[in-house]
Amino acid sequence: MTILRTTLLGLLAAIPLAAGLAACSPLTAINALSSGSASHVTRGLAYGPLPRQKLDVYAPKIRTGPVPVVVFFYGGNWTTGERADYAFVGHALAARGYLAVIADYRLYPDVHYPEILQDAARAVAWAAMESSRHGGDPARLFVMGHSAGAYNAAMLALDASLLARHGMRPQDLRGWIGLAGPYDFLPIENTTTRPVFFYPDTPASSQPIHHVTADAPPALLIAPQPGQDKLVNPQRNTGGLAKALRALHRPVTETYFDHVGHATLVATLAAPLRRLAPTLDAVSAFIDANSGSGRVDAVSSAVVSDTALPASIALPPRAPGAATPAPELHAYDKTPAP
Repeated sequence: MTILRTTLLGLLAAIPLAAGLAACSPLTAINALSSGSASHVTRGLAYGPLPRQKLDVYAPKIRTGPVPVVVFFYGGNWTTGERADYAFVGHALAARGYLAVIADYRLYPDVHYPEILQDAARAVAWAAMESSRHGGDPARLFVMGHSAGAYNAAMLALDASLLARHGMRPQDLRGWIGLAGPYDFLPIENTTTRPVFFYPDTPASSQPIHHVTADAPPALLIAPQPGQDKLVNPQRNTGGLAKALRALHRPVTETYFDHVGHATLVATLAAPLRRLAPTLDAVSAFIDANSGSGRVDAVSSAVVSDTALPASIALPPRAPGAATPAPELHAYDKTPAP
């Protein structure tokens, strides 16, 4: 959180309208500068019986029918995080025409791996069952996350045992999106992370890269350029997972952006910081491409080219390192209460 605060406040200081928010947390400042005019928000919905098993739903105010659903998990090293801090993500996705679900989940030291992932799976199962009540199309369901949240999304998309507890499969997802995610991080070097995964007895099964199969849903993996992320190595994690997916001929788009680091990548979803990187455009293009009725099997390993960016964004060249429709829905509360 210290790195996040220092980095984001430095960026916000360059925005005149943010001067009066300097005393706030960086995420509070970003939320204050992010317009929610295009979204209708329903807060504090329960997906389980425990206090942190809650989520907020951001629905587009204008829509002509059911829209794709995106369940987003925030980062924080599995030890910190609040869904309200990521309202800017919900507003950004809703403004693009998607139903965004921002979910809390239990954190260490209250729980460890894999209980954290069981909460994430339960939230996705809630979305499969309940999103239609809010204008979403559960047959076009995506999971997305940043940092530790990208790990959560990866595990849900790759480890079939997690969604199976709710009568679902990874193939029920139209795709998943990871922003600066850790997918292959053994042995664990971060001392804060170690106890979450029972270091030094961390099971190999905790690593997303070990769950890649020929049935994996389409993936969009976004990271800072190698060398610009001081917390999660883009080459080993984003590049390594993309390589593993391509080896099994799974659809994967691997994208690296300049001008961002680990913390600022997710912040570029907010309107005030979008000039740093076209993260929201890349996410929207991926969701739209995988929201059709057909299965997407084309494999790509690409970087968003400058020609595909809005005219207002000019970045130097960057070098890189849909699933079947959902079946009938199942009750999201099949798992016994923790």
